[in-house]
Amino acid sequence: MFLSKKLKIYSQTQLPTTYGLFDCIVFRDEQNIEHLAMVKGNTKSVQNLLCRIHSECLTGEVFGSLKCDCKFQLNAALDNIEKRGEGILLYLRQEGRGIGLGNKIKAYSLQEKGVDTVDANLILGFPEDAREYDIAAEMLLILEITSIELMTNNPNKISAIQKAGIKVKHEPHQIKYLSDAAESYLNVKRDRMGHLFDK
Repeated sequence: MFLSKKLKIYSQTQLPTTYGLFDCIVFRDEQNIEHLAMVKGNTKSVQNLLCRIHSECLTGEVFGSLKCDCKFQLNAALDNIEKRGEGILLYLRQEGRGIGLGNKIKAYSLQEKGVDTVDANLILGFPEDAREYDIAAEMLLILEITSIELMTNNPNKISAIQKAGIKVKHEPHQIKYLSDAAESYLNVKRDRMGHLFDK
């Protein structure tokens, strides 16, 4: 059994959703920040377990912002897991690519003046992407998951999970229909951040 010094399971329950019934597991890290795992089926020792590592996006997921694809990716991932009958979605509290909600809105304000999403973060004194995925790797290991099929377009997620000793098979996770604003955002992620999007 994997023992984490950074993370512990705090609470869990079964959660009925519009996508189906999931086991909802809340983890707490050293800063008492809570991260969530939505688990479907018996996931231990499964090879190529369908997995999504998803960072929080209040503006998109709650308020329906059309500036990103986050809500669509979250919904598609839960739907795919339900259809397969087993899988896991890890929901990480990393709003605004890790810079927080207030700074994310500051970055949006800069984007209104013609700055792209990467340069907006840099102007504010942050890296282009401040997210980390060691917490996600530890969540998987605590749950005895060592082989996943990862729904992502972000090569940083793939390499971070592989570094933890978890086998990763890549499953593209691109949403085809989006607003003009989101299309521009995704083009920057592809062209400047190396995300794996189709042209």
